Amino acid sequence: MTHWTQDLISPGEARTLDGLFQGRVRRSPQRLAYKAFDRHGGTWWSLTWGEIGERVARWQAALAMEPGLAPGDRVAILLRNCPEWIFFEQAALSLRLVIVPLYTDDRPDNLALILEDAGAKVLLVQDAGRWQRLAPALGDGSALSCVLVLEARAPLQEPAVSVEAWLATAVAPPDAALPAARPVAAGWGRGRDWGAANPEDLATIVYTSGTTGRPKGVMLSHRNVLSDVAAALQVVDCYAEDVFLSFLPFSHTLERTAGYYLPMMAGAAVAFARSISQLGEDLQVVRPTVLVAVPRVFERIYARLLEQVQGRPAPVRWLFRLAVAAGWRQFEHRQGRADWHPLVLLAPGLRQLVAGPVRARLGGRLRITVSGGAPLSGEVARLFLGLGLPLLQGYGLTETSPVVSVNSLAVNDPASVGLALPGVEVSLGERDELLVRGPTVMQGYWRNPEATRAILDDQGWLHTGDQARLDGRQVTITGRIKDILVLSNGEKVAPVDLEQAICLDPLFEQALVLGEGWPALGALLVLSTERWPALARGLGLDPTDPVSLRDPHLQRELLKRVRGVLATFPGHAKIRRLALTLEPWTVENGLLTPTLKVKRAEVLRTLPGLVEQLRGGEP
Repeated sequence: MTHWTQDLISPGEARTLDGLFQGRVRRSPQRLAYKAFDRHGGTWWSLTWGEIGERVARWQAALAMEPGLAPGDRVAILLRNCPEWIFFEQAALSLRLVIVPLYTDDRPDNLALILEDAGAKVLLVQDAGRWQRLAPALGDGSALSCVLVLEARAPLQEPAVSVEAWLATAVAPPDAALPAARPVAAGWGRGRDWGAANPEDLATIVYTSGTTGRPKGVMLSHRNVLSDVAAALQVVDCYAEDVFLSFLPFSHTLERTAGYYLPMMAGAAVAFARSISQLGEDLQVVRPTVLVAVPRVFERIYARLLEQVQGRPAPVRWLFRLAVAAGWRQFEHRQGRADWHPLVLLAPGLRQLVAGPVRARLGGRLRITVSGGAPLSGEVARLFLGLGLPLLQGYGLTETSPVVSVNSLAVNDPASVGLALPGVEVSLGERDELLVRGPTVMQGYWRNPEATRAILDDQGWLHTGDQARLDGRQVTITGRIKDILVLSNGEKVAPVDLEQAICLDPLFEQALVLGEGWPALGALLVLSTERWPALARGLGLDPTDPVSLRDPHLQRELLKRVRGVLATFPGHAKIRRLALTLEPWTVENGLLTPTLKVKRAEVLRTLPGLVEQLRGGEP
């Protein structure tokens, strides 16, 4: 049985994000810090905090010698999650440089726009291939003077250089295990005085996904992020024995705060997942105790579970449904929201029989799972909690570092996004817009005072754009102001809720509900390319013929299927017409943001024929 111990570093002790790292290296030099997979050797390897400190010292020495670099300059990271992300960022932060994280799967033109807007001088990139794709998109105005390529198997042309060659030129200082615990050694950086950062200094510029218009650079200080981490740890306990599995990219603020800085503050270990496709294997190997993810990950696990159960004999299906119902009843009773029921007595036995194998496939040690970044379906939450998996939903924005609220194990209402964090104020503005104020709120948008004034008012309230209901400090998100559809009869519909419910059916990969000013709603659906051929042949259609997607019989069958998953929604939220496609919306084709949010305006602009197909009511 695990003995759980706490070893938290306070924001006052850390002062800055690099100070947090220094404190952890001093406190826990022999404790496991990170695990990663060696893609060449085919094995997992580990690093202690002391070993991480030594690596950071070397990177700091090399970075300090980089010509033309001074405190306040921006440096960018285009890496998948790996120890080198930590080495470079901590070295840069200790030199008072500002971090600009980039999504590895973002489009070259968008990456170039961000690099130019931020004025980044140094870029750390995963491999030569990514740099070769990005370089042509950079204009003459690029400030990049050095491009560090982590995986370089061939000679590189300036300004690119392999990390291995770059590090070979640096001389680490004496006592290299604690590189940032003191000012940079004399003679480093060609006489520059790097000094020490203050809590209010700019630490990072995180560019928003940009579902509409150009992405904006969110300016977060050391204090912003440390305040958010410390407040979150007052709601959700984290222990030195915890192991996080990191698979959301560090360019996603939720992962960077909750999956990087938070375990560092608590002294927990982090293992870097190999890929989303290998997540199942990594869960088995790493056996994490904490998992932070976006709803889409939980939705896919949900859909896979239900699909597997549907293929089992009727008694097994009945037992599975009973286990979920009994577990959910027990959960609600323990939370004080339901009276005792005989099903509560059955829950422990059913959980061991039915949920045990499910939990084992997730590693068998999960103590907490956290969903954030988008709304979580109530059906998904009910299944996980009914099977005894501790799922907590939270809410936040990049502009709030990012966590605003989160449920706790003791007070967990999956219909809400939890209580506002300690020190974070919440209020309602016009049209029930959620307003947030506190130490976690950003400094503003980088070089964009107009956009800053539009979201931050004179009293320091950040206008989230989300509609909410408040019960004291408990927050329930009810919709997105800009996304609310108003039908021609005046009825208002939140399309995200419908889209989320539709996509729980594994046949539908993506969904966009339309209807602004229309007499009825329509849905533009991307079908699963895996499931489409069998469905088409079952209806006597040719799956390779695009005309099959407009077949009236198919339309009626799928409309019936969609209405089935939306049966619990109000009558005015009924879908009346469908338009189907097999072409997925991706980051590459410009229809998804790097955080996998659909760019509604771009979809409408790109697919006008399908949008017109939806107009006119019943098919």
